[in-house]
Amino acid sequence: MKAELKKNAFFKFAIISIISYLVFYLIYNYILKKYTYYDQNFIGHIIKVSNSVLQTIGYKTFLVLQDRDYQVIGVDGSSGVWIGSKCNSITLFALFSVFIIAYPGVIKHKLWFIPLGVLIIHTLNICRVVALALIAFYSPESLNFNHTYTFTFLIYIVIFTLWVIWINKFSKPKLN
Repeated sequence: MKAELKKNAFFKFAIISIISYLVFYLIYNYILKKYTYYDQNFIGHIIKVSNSVLQTIGYKTFLVLQDRDYQVIGVDGSSGVWIGSKCNSITLFALFSVFIIAYPGVIKHKLWFIPLGVLIIHTLNICRVVALALIAFYSPESLNFNHTYTFTFLIYIVIFTLWVIWINKFSKPKLN
């Protein structure tokens, strides 16, 4: 009986997660990205914050900000780093949020844990953009590897760690 309940709970979690993410994906790709500038404005925000960080630590930088597709940040003397919609972490925010929403737990904990997780992911993504801009300046030959593997691995490890923290610390109601 217990195994059946766990199986049903996992099935419910999986169905809610898949449906929720699918709804997000459809809205994001076929409405927000297609008919609004939200996506590009968010990329512009990431670039501006990353630029501020780079300038604060002493680098002279350049930016290319546009409404569509081609937005770049770099350290003067490099070719810079192109930031596209797949690099803005919005889909990661959604993935993280969907898993927290779908997993059983106290709603009041979800109301603060999801924004905190999104903020952590966003901050990590800005750090990633800063690091990639520095890599493009100091070691451009390793840019593709670090973008594709190193930072992807690190971001997913952080998201997985946040999920584990949620499951172990906050998903169950406290018993008195």
